[in-house]
Amino acid sequence: MHSASYRMPAYPLPSRVQGPLIRARDWLDERGKLAWIAAVVLGFVVFWPLGLALLAYMIWSKRMFSCSNRHSRARYYAPSTGNSAFDAYREETLKRLEDEHREFVDFLQKLREAKDKAEFDQFMQSRGEKTEA
Repeated sequence: MHSASYRMPAYPLPSRVQGPLIRARDWLDERGKLAWIAAVVLGFVVFWPLGLALLAYMIWSKRMFSCSNRHSRARYYAPSTGNSAFDAYREETLKRLEDEHREFVDFLQKLREAKDKAEFDQFMQSRGEKTEA
């Protein structure tokens, strides 16, 4: 028995079912975590196994515990256009944009940390003034 690097799903979905499910997932992702929660609640109201399945999917795909609207998105891979120069340019541009996005998210995180530190220092200073008075 040999092992393959790619495994077929046990029960592949037909494309006529898979397409609408992917579009629904993307639509909910665009609207954020609250849309997913609303879909789960609606699923429980309409048919409880559907709500349970949506909840399980949210937990399994880590959509429930993500901090924001999918900052850690998977890398986008487009099929080849047949024009190698354009494909190389597109790949380079996407890589540059992903790097800039990552740097910007890091910058925002440092900004939040600096703001939190300033607020904490101010709190400690005002607390120190109260204990002296």
